[in-house]
Amino acid sequence: MIIRDKSNSFALLFAWHGTILPKVLPALALVIFISTLLVYLSTHHYFSGPSVPAIGFTVSGIILSIFLSFRNTACYDRWWEGRKLWGALIATSRHLTRDTHVLNDSHRRILIYRVMLFTCLLRNHLRDQNQSIEFYRDKVAFDEQAFNALATHINASQFVLEEIQKSLVLSLKTGETSDIIYQGLNQHIRELGHIQAGCDRIISTPLPYSYSYSVLLHRTVYCFCLILPFSLEVSLGIWTPVLVGLIAYLFLGLDTLSAQLEEPFGLQENDLPLNAITRLVEREMLSSLGEPLLEPIHAVNSNLS
Repeated sequence: MIIRDKSNSFALLFAWHGTILPKVLPALALVIFISTLLVYLSTHHYFSGPSVPAIGFTVSGIILSIFLSFRNTACYDRWWEGRKLWGALIATSRHLTRDTHVLNDSHRRILIYRVMLFTCLLRNHLRDQNQSIEFYRDKVAFDEQAFNALATHINASQFVLEEIQKSLVLSLKTGETSDIIYQGLNQHIRELGHIQAGCDRIISTPLPYSYSYSVLLHRTVYCFCLILPFSLEVSLGIWTPVLVGLIAYLFLGLDTLSAQLEEPFGLQENDLPLNAITRLVEREMLSSLGEPLLEPIHAVNSNLS
């Protein structure tokens, strides 16, 4: 996720890193080149073809704007829902940290480390990564075979939640905790399960591929931008490349931005900083245990991973 300097709004005019411009630049350059070539051929009377009626672009531009706005809203909703889910994960981890003081020190320590491991495994699952979890090998009370199997488990984070649940049930049966305490802690574990299910819903349900959300809208944007110079050249003359470039940048940029926001858990510059959020959970829970803290994750080139 891009972390920008809010103290200098003027710098936004010249921002490059983390913007959509580098990604749409090839297509934008092609549109401007066509506009410039068309103006040159027309002004030197090398070419004089029939112009495309402007009324067609007026109508199609309005329709295209509506669909782009609708798609961007849908994609941003997915991005924001993902951020709310991970915000709920932070809050739930803090609730567990406080409420587990009723457990004995050994049990509390293992449970907190398992919640930290759950967070790391959920991040790995959502990003289809395999970041190391060796830090937790001797801290979560898993046997060697079970811990090694986490890397290939069909749902490793769910397995960790099950083990947490089993430990709470065992503490209830042995009389370490009462049923009221068990219900309170179990509610937090259920909330972690709801968060995982919500994240799974986002990554397993992309926007419809064949509808105008994706293919149809993407093709329409590029066709609109490529044909636009042939409509504006007659009335704008040498200003055609400038205005066409601005319009194309707007449409191409919105199309590209929505494609990034559609998958909020990825590794693109506008995706959620899951590594930083995971490290925040780890540091806060380690602090509660009185353990040395892991190094925080800082933004690199204004990009927080």
